[in-house]
This record gives sequence, C-alpha cells and structure tokens, in this order.
Amino acid sequence: MNTLFDKIWDAHVVTQVKDGPTQLYIDRLYCHEVTSPQAFAGLRARGLKAFRPEKIICMPDHNTPTHDQDKPIEDPISKTQVDTLAKNAEDFGLTHFGMLHPKNGIIHVVGPERGLTLPGMTIVCGDSHTSTHGAMGAVAFGIGTSEVEMVLASQCILQSKPKTMRITVDGKLDEGVTAKDIALYIIAQMTTGGATGYFVEYAGEAVRSLTMEGRLTLCNLSIEMGARGGMIAPDEITFEYIKGREYTPQGEAWEKSLTYWKTLKSDNDAVFDEEIVFHAEDIQPMITYGTNPGMGMGITENIPAMETVPEAGRISYAKSLEYMGFEAGEPLLGKKIDYVFIGSCTNGRIEDFREFASLVKGHRKADHVIAWLVPGSWEVDKQIRAEGLDKIFEEAGFALRQPGCSACLAMNDDKVPAGKYAVSTSNRNFEGRQGPGARTLLASPLVAAAAAVTGVITDPRTFN
Repeated sequence: MNTLFDKIWDAHVVTQVKDGPTQLYIDRLYCHEVTSPQAFAGLRARGLKAFRPEKIICMPDHNTPTHDQDKPIEDPISKTQVDTLAKNAEDFGLTHFGMLHPKNGIIHVVGPERGLTLPGMTIVCGDSHTSTHGAMGAVAFGIGTSEVEMVLASQCILQSKPKTMRITVDGKLDEGVTAKDIALYIIAQMTTGGATGYFVEYAGEAVRSLTMEGRLTLCNLSIEMGARGGMIAPDEITFEYIKGREYTPQGEAWEKSLTYWKTLKSDNDAVFDEEIVFHAEDIQPMITYGTNPGMGMGITENIPAMETVPEAGRISYAKSLEYMGFEAGEPLLGKKIDYVFIGSCTNGRIEDFREFASLVKGHRKADHVIAWLVPGSWEVDKQIRAEGLDKIFEEAGFALRQPGCSACLAMNDDKVPAGKYAVSTSNRNFEGRQGPGARTLLASPLVAAAAAVTGVITDPRTFN
C-alpha cells in the first residue's frame, strides 16, 4: 500500500523524533553560490568539517554572466558570491565545477545529465527548483540556508513528512503541446497554493509519454503550485537516459542498481492523501498573463474577465493586470513583445533548443526582438554545436550565450528593462523577477520561438 514517495522516504529515515520531525539521510547535496555562504560560515564557527564531502557537489549558476566568462565578473556582489563558493569548496574539500569548467552549468541541469541524480535518492539544495530532480524517481526538495549547514555537518536533515498527492494526466497530448504546457495548465487549474503541504507524484499516459527532459521540466515547476516537490516513477525511459553517464553505476553495480530501481513505483493499492485527474486533450500551448505562474491560459483564450475572479482576489488581480499593461477579457495573440529568453533550469536542455530550432529554421528573428539563447550547461552547449543547431540559430539571426541561470532572475547582467515584454521559458513571472519593472510571459520553447520570429505572441501550431 506504499506510494513511491513513502518507499524512498522510509528507506532514508535515521530516527523519528517523538511528536516531531524525521531525521532524514540525504544522498546528495547540491550547493550553489547564493544560499551556501552562511552555511559554510556556520561550520567554521563551530569548527566542523563536511561530514561526507563525496556526497556534495558545488557550482555557481545564479550570478554567472552569460558572456565573457573568461574575464573577471564585473558586478561586485556576483563576483564575491562566486569567489566565495570556490574558496569554501576548496577549504572543505568539496567537488566544485566553477565557471568555464566543462561540467559547469545550472545545477539542476548538470545533476541529471551527469548521472549525479539517480532514482531512489534523497536530494536537497538551497534552491526551490530542486524539485526538478524528482523526475528521475528521487525525493528532491529545496531547503533553507540553515538546513544546508545541517546537511553539510551531518548529511542528515530534520523534516516533517509531507502529505502525498497523485496528479494523473490521462490521454495523448496534441501536437505542439509540451511538458511546459502541461505544467502551466496544472498550475493554472490548481492555483499557486493548490498543492501546498504535498509531495506530488505525476502519472498517466501523457506523463509516461514525455521524454526524460520533458519530465524534468514538469517536476521543476511543481514548486510553483506550492508543492514540496514533484516526482515520476522511473521506467525504461529513465533507465535509458541515465545508462552510461559519467557518475552512473557501471557493470555489475549497474545491474544491481537497476534491479532496485525497478521496484520504485507506487503499489497498485497505494493510498494518496489527494488524487487529481486532468485530461491531455484539454491542454493547448499555454502562456501567462499575470504576475504569478498560476495566471496562465491557453494561447488562443482571452484573459479571464474580472467577474470570474473570486471577490477576495479582485484587487490583487487588477493590480497584476495593471503591472502587465493588460485588460481583463482581452486576447494575447498578436501582442507585440520585446524580448525572448530560452534557458533556465526549466527549459535549458538540449531538447528545448531542438524545439526552438525546429520553428526558427528557415526564418529570421524579428528585428525589434532581443533574444537570449542560454544553454543550461556547457554539455548542452556542446550538444547544440555537435548537432549544428548553432548554425540554424545563426542563420536565423540568433546568437548563443554562455551557460548560466541568465534572465530567469535578475541576479546577473541579463535583465529585461522596465516596461518591456519578455516571452520566457523560465519558471517565474513575479513583478521584477527578470528585472525591475520587467513584464514576463511564461511559455514553452515553441511559443517563445514563434514570438521571436513574428515579434508578437503567436500560436506555434499556426506558425509556418
């Protein structure tokens, strides 16, 4: 009667505090430069070492510039954070993939692609989008800086066990509908607080049909509906994806691991605290119109009328539309846009760039559009070039940038100016998320590609 989540969680319980939290063993800690400095300072203050340094991987990503990475970082705060991570990793004997290292990139892209993230693991990072790794059949969630220190010191964490939810997406997806659209559709239906307190397992034909990279995108966005994390049971698609990767078990160890991984699925009679079902045929390419990821709609639809919004939320709804410069009830198709961003831990993988290339090939970028194409890692950059996608981009008027979190958040040079509209494949559209006053519309790589070429919001299904 156990869920997949229960199986992994229970296998990692060290002790259970009476009437309190669980002491949970952690298999992998990912550290980036923003949420780790105080944690390392805490270890120094207590005279502690990292308890299991081989379980910890460090790399900068949030503050990394996406150009001229061979030169010193100009922004003093960004430079300090990146340099501090390098020093902390050295002082505590931790693996560190610094800027320009061939294994550097966004930590949530690098982990899966290198085989550092594996089924059955417990994984944490001082970053909410750690939920991404759940796509591999792992229990992965974001933690705070004090908890990062806890894991550094003991390889354990104190956590209350969340409730479980299964979200099933039945049926087949229509052409032009991607994992990003599934995620934005679910968040729009659930709202940004609809899964608060739950760990979500995604199931159903539409989910099973997704590639590994699509599954990573779906789980990445779990946090945007308030979930503690998201996960998908590993299957042949998972095993084929991780086989032979650098840190994946090899030979006899692979066969032993595979035997265990095949047990990682919810029992047929497993009971979830909540069950929700959606239908794939109801999902079309999505786009957001407001200032949270739950304010999304099908690209052919109109912004919801004010009277459809619960009375308690109408003031904030009006404020959100005012910030975006939109009117309730109007369509978004044909709206002029200024920026396009493809990248982030949501859509910075090779498959995302293949999709983008499939639409822009043979076309030209709209003259007024500024486009940032940012691979999620140097490995993705290498794949883009090996497949000749860089030539397609170049011929269409696009230029590749260097890996990093880039315009997902305004922590580096890639900021969208105030008042400008950006169609973004990232994960958050909060006020100022991509720069003070920036207006963000979240969408898939296909929607972003169509907008980049036409200069306006365009349904990729009608683009030719």
